[in-house]
Amino acid sequence: MTQTTATDETATSQSEHIAQLDRSHVFHSWSAQAQISPLPVAGAEGSYFWDYSGRRYLDFSSQLVNVNIGHQHPKLIAAIQEQAARLATIAPSFANDARSEAARLIAELAPGDLNKVFFTNGGAEANENALRMARLHTGRHKVLAAYRSYHGSTAGAITATGDPRRWGSEPAISGVVHYWGPYQYRSPFHAESEEQECERALAHLRDTLMVEGAHTVAAIILEPVVGTNGILVPPENYLAGVRAICDEFGIMLIADEVMAGFGRCGEWFAVDRWNVTPDLITFAKGVNSGYLPLGGVIISAKIASTFDNVPYPGGLTYSGHPLACASAVASINIFKEEKIVENARTLGTDVIGPLLKQVADRHPSVGEVRGLGVFWALELVTDRETRQPLVPFNASGESAAAMTKFTAECKRRGLWPFVHFNRTHVVPPCTITAEDARQGIEMLDEALFVADEHYTGA
Repeated sequence: MTQTTATDETATSQSEHIAQLDRSHVFHSWSAQAQISPLPVAGAEGSYFWDYSGRRYLDFSSQLVNVNIGHQHPKLIAAIQEQAARLATIAPSFANDARSEAARLIAELAPGDLNKVFFTNGGAEANENALRMARLHTGRHKVLAAYRSYHGSTAGAITATGDPRRWGSEPAISGVVHYWGPYQYRSPFHAESEEQECERALAHLRDTLMVEGAHTVAAIILEPVVGTNGILVPPENYLAGVRAICDEFGIMLIADEVMAGFGRCGEWFAVDRWNVTPDLITFAKGVNSGYLPLGGVIISAKIASTFDNVPYPGGLTYSGHPLACASAVASINIFKEEKIVENARTLGTDVIGPLLKQVADRHPSVGEVRGLGVFWALELVTDRETRQPLVPFNASGESAAAMTKFTAECKRRGLWPFVHFNRTHVVPPCTITAEDARQGIEMLDEALFVADEHYTGA
């Protein structure tokens, strides 16, 4: 018989106390408050976190796909501590060494002439300001944004979002028009090849501009690799095609790299894979792995010059906060020293991609595997022939039971998954070892037998 120690009892009591306070006073995002039971987390390190009982979970979600450098990196923690001891805060109107160096490093990584950085507190504010900059620069009002996208939950960002999270905020800002991006597995264009999907998606975008009036459109905002809505890697020539359309009509191209950037796709920025230079790049998450709130907009020379002699009508109390910027400086330098971008790329080509394809061969419920770097998705189905999703679009409650069971099975085995609709994403930290990645995929493989139980195809 296992004996309960005083330490065990203390940990249990502490966990229960935290949970009780949470349920009494914390209002959680995107949740029906009475239907959730958040796990009290005691600590984390590297690719793992653990609860107060000491149960460890391999973090295949990187929390919200943002802990790219892993949990509690000692050099990053030390940089924050050093900056806090030296200068904890200063207003955005002053020049500051941490802010200036963070901007320099980020601009140095960006393609083309994107040389200036406007700092925000996160990705939604970054997209909000990018939209504002594009509208003011062009003098136009409309913005085209894709269905199956997520750009944040503030007013403009949620309007640009192309998934059900937008519905509760409508009506929102005016002038946003949604279009269909490429998604060959469930092609809205009935394409039979990647080349067809690319051609037809670009033709659809061009047709949308025709009926909306290209001369009224300030910007097209897109995720170079769609994140939460499916890890949709675009066809080879798609982004270059969008860039060409924008150039033709004087439209600004905004690349939302909040999730895809800073190593996640095996590149500093996902657009680098296709050698495409946007007019604006938005970032957050991986820039400092969420150790402190930070995001921003990287701005091309032509847009920045619009505000040389005309004030930019936007700002934030904590824009370029010294602690956050110091963490970004440290993070970028660590990425370079430890070759984390290269590690992410190699993991995708040599470990995660091949192993997930083997998993798909063993499980009929896996309809498709797609991704790159440490940015992968398994689309779960009940029939491979018809591609019927394991659960319906935007499922909840009983209709989502199959995914709920699969998620619980992952957690039971010590794997913390990232699930959305009928997909499970494989998005561990960019620093994960090949051994831990293999172990996580083994646990995912075992949990997928729960999904297979719901398979009805031949």
